[in-house]
Amino acid sequence: MPDTPKPSDLPHAAAPHHVTAVPAADSGEDRGRTALADGVVEKIAGMAAREVPGIHALGSGLARTFGAMRDRVPGGRSSVSRGIKAEVGERQTAIDIALVVEYGVVIPELAAAVRRNIIAAVERMTGLEVVEVNIAVNDVHLPDEPDEEEGEEPASTGRRSRVQ
Repeated sequence: MPDTPKPSDLPHAAAPHHVTAVPAADSGEDRGRTALADGVVEKIAGMAAREVPGIHALGSGLARTFGAMRDRVPGGRSSVSRGIKAEVGERQTAIDIALVVEYGVVIPELAAAVRRNIIAAVERMTGLEVVEVNIAVNDVHLPDEPDEEEGEEPASTGRRSRVQ
């Protein structure tokens, strides 16, 4: 009869898909593992992206609309990782981000700054190598457009409120 395997003998694939073990970087000794959920990398990337001037919002229009509604619900909280998807491997991660930029910014320069900031923050905080950061610019926010996330009525209605 074969011996029953110990938890340390099990392959890494036995861990849940959304949590990844990160090898310790301090020494060559194996003294345990650190598990990182995809959401951890997504939050770090979200905070890093928001630090770059010229970003109006993260996420597609639909995600921002649902997020704004969720933010208004008592007890609800805003999602730092809205518009970000991370795929975390054992030693590497790849990140996709959707964003809305302010009118007037140079989009290639903004994308490069966002990419640099995300890579620096994620690699510094997690020890993972960021292999790619894919950026999708979904919209440009014009100065005279209302902000969907502040709960203003969309400009497409064409009507102004008569009462304040």
